[in-house]
Amino acid sequence: MTKYARAYRFGITPWERYGTAAATSIATLFDREENERSRPLGRALDLGCGRGQYTPDLARRGWQAVGIDNVPAAIEAAKRKGTSGATYVVGDVTDLPAADLGTFDFFLDVGCFQGLNAEQRDAEGHGVTTLANPEATLLMLAFGPTWMRSLLEGVSQEEVENAFPAWEMLAVDSADTRGLGWPMNRTRPQWYRLRRRTWKDSA
Repeated sequence: MTKYARAYRFGITPWERYGTAAATSIATLFDREENERSRPLGRALDLGCGRGQYTPDLARRGWQAVGIDNVPAAIEAAKRKGTSGATYVVGDVTDLPAADLGTFDFFLDVGCFQGLNAEQRDAEGHGVTTLANPEATLLMLAFGPTWMRSLLEGVSQEEVENAFPAWEMLAVDSADTRGLGWPMNRTRPQWYRLRRRTWKDSA
């Protein structure tokens, strides 16, 4: 069992409480993604979707939303929500091409990337880049690399950028810490927004 499988089994899922407490601020970030696009919005991939906390909202907003997670029990729980327009697959975010999901216009990572080691982070970055349509965007929430990193996980902006060398960092915003509780509210969480570079960007 992975640590997340154990967490779901024993009901220790603080990231779900955060999603509820910070719903307004997260909705604002989703609004930004939509306002910069014409409709139809395209396809969105929720990386490490868990029990489908954000995937249904993406679907309701008009995305063709896909959630992927490596915990089968979490995926089954997500499927039971029965949200129209949302689909779920059991898969590994560090080997996305193997899941045969097609390409995407938007990627969401809420706390998944930060829990990977350096090799796995590079693998996720490579997979996301492979599946990204031109000018796709990525929205990622991650803790900062505090002294509690070994327990609570976290990454630096440099580590995010190193894993996504083909992407441009558009924004780095401090995340709302309400609902996190101690000690997670001391981890300096950030929202990172990146865009897949095209040949025009490097010309």
